[in-house]
Amino acid sequence: MFTLLRTTGIPLLGRNTPKSIIRMIYSTPIHLQSEEVAYDEIPVNRIRNFSIIAHVDHGKSTLADRLLELSGTIAKNAGNKQVLDSLQVEKERGITVKAQTASLLFKYDGQDYLLNLIDTPGHVDFSNEVSRSLAACDGVILLVDANEGVQAQTVANYHLAKSKQLVIVPVLNKIDLKNARPDAVTQELFTLFEIDPDEVLRISAKLGTGCSEILREIVRRLPAPNASRKNNFRALIFDSWFDRYRGALNLIYVKDGEIRTGQEIASCHTGRAYEVKSLALLRPDEKKVDRLVAGQVGLLGCNMRTSKESSIGDTLYLKKDKTCVPLPGFQPQQAMVFAGVYPADQSQHPYLKSAIEKLVLNDSAVTVSPDSSPALGQGWRLGFLGLLHLDVFNQRLQQEYDAEPILTAPSVTYKIKLKGAKVIAANGGNEIVYVSNPALFPDKPSVEECYEPFVLGTIIAPTECTGPIIGLCVERRAIQKTSINIDNDRIMTTYLMPLNEIVLDFHDQLKSLSSGYASFDYEEHGYVSSTLVRIDILLNGQLVDELCTVAHISKAQTHARELVLKLKELIPRQMIQIAIQATVGGKVIARETLKAYRKDVTAKLYGGDVTRRMKLLKQQSDGKKKMRAIANINVPKDTFINVLKRHYQKTIQNHTSAFGV
Repeated sequence: MFTLLRTTGIPLLGRNTPKSIIRMIYSTPIHLQSEEVAYDEIPVNRIRNFSIIAHVDHGKSTLADRLLELSGTIAKNAGNKQVLDSLQVEKERGITVKAQTASLLFKYDGQDYLLNLIDTPGHVDFSNEVSRSLAACDGVILLVDANEGVQAQTVANYHLAKSKQLVIVPVLNKIDLKNARPDAVTQELFTLFEIDPDEVLRISAKLGTGCSEILREIVRRLPAPNASRKNNFRALIFDSWFDRYRGALNLIYVKDGEIRTGQEIASCHTGRAYEVKSLALLRPDEKKVDRLVAGQVGLLGCNMRTSKESSIGDTLYLKKDKTCVPLPGFQPQQAMVFAGVYPADQSQHPYLKSAIEKLVLNDSAVTVSPDSSPALGQGWRLGFLGLLHLDVFNQRLQQEYDAEPILTAPSVTYKIKLKGAKVIAANGGNEIVYVSNPALFPDKPSVEECYEPFVLGTIIAPTECTGPIIGLCVERRAIQKTSINIDNDRIMTTYLMPLNEIVLDFHDQLKSLSSGYASFDYEEHGYVSSTLVRIDILLNGQLVDELCTVAHISKAQTHARELVLKLKELIPRQMIQIAIQATVGGKVIARETLKAYRKDVTAKLYGGDVTRRMKLLKQQSDGKKKMRAIANINVPKDTFINVLKRHYQKTIQNHTSAFGV
């Protein structure tokens, strides 16, 4: 009827297993915890802090649901789906974009253990969430889909966990699927990471098969946190969000000592002092407690009134201690994609500013700097880790704060070495400048050398798709570094490639060439010298800064042609003819002409000499010449918005469709 798993001894439920047997096994709890258990009395050696890391759609949130149920944290319910994915954007897209925390109580060998679970995103654009979550962990569950196998983000997350010297518990999920291949995927883990096949747990998070063994292995394999309750209080802020009634709330990992409500704490970063108003554990809803002790992860409210007062990676200490040694936090990732954000109407500027500040508190990977545009008014230049990150941020502004932002086309940051660098430096200037706004890209005569950001990309794809994928990468100016055969059917290749070439539609093209089977991940590599040019858009000779863009010289003409055709379609016709030109260094490389409205001035003629007709046409021609000399082109604000939105939406659609999100 059913068999036992080789490694765990857990019943392996097949498709033909009677539902009564499934319900009987799945409904049997390990231990239903009593709410009388004192969390702060559990010693440090019985605390485990861990994260679940995996590629997109490998079942992290589903596994988190099962662990919450099996530990008695939440009641078993058929409606328990993505319990920790609380944001509307997460439920709509079916992906995790924000790391969430839950404290589980689990009885093992007659003793109570406190397990602090952090469910992390899987998409590369939210790797900052993974990085700072691991700062509070001592081990991770590396979850791999038994059907899909090792994917690009699996490789990245494994090396990230290894670099932090965390203990890794490998787990195969979805073993109940008809096309699951657990033995082959286990061999992939051995080939790529040298993970012993006997250490790999095999589960079905959907059915609950083998999930109880994960809780036991967490207790057995993962170390207790390196924390001391005898030392002075120190805690690391690794997440925060804004509550309209309580101000900024901080998710902290208590490294040393203890904290109680009513005590005064101070920030190592700002030096400001606060009174602790509330303490809570997340289970996953808030459960108020009187104190938090070393080794625990909890929520701290201290009446921080503005979002700027809370800093991710900051260390908190008791004010009476007067001095504090900051805890080693984590290295925040640098923004890689930039876009301008403007209010639809300048009267909404204060409200949008407040919304961005509050949302940035919840997403510390976003960088913000003021910006302005003659056409769109006052706004901001925001930096993101990727296009999906940008799109989710925009969607959260709309859903959570009812904002209506206008986003410009995304771009990357370029490094420019100016001519006469020694003279500039001697005069107190900078010989190297960083430019994320194409309108500020220096003119060619003043540029000695340009550098563009490169990334180290990892592609895992079927072997038969190798040829087309290599062609795509060569077209995007990529340089192949390594190639490893994972097995007879799949190959892993790494490329050095320009970031500007992959932020647009690279994912879409890659998925199309591989019929959706390829996966892609990248990490920052640094700047590489390149021949870059700024494409200027002119309307009847007048420069339009909002439509400037930067491109590699080999792609400049193609990109310019697409842009002028788009403008010809969107700019409304006027009384004069409009020349739409794209130039590089003063040379026109693409042009389209928008014809003027024409009045038939000869319509009233019904006879007479031809000279009368010629005279009227000449008068009309002279009038248009005069108008062209003195008239300003009236390009409505809506036109700029439509051009920018269309480019932005096309880019986002190409990027996110590749992930099915």
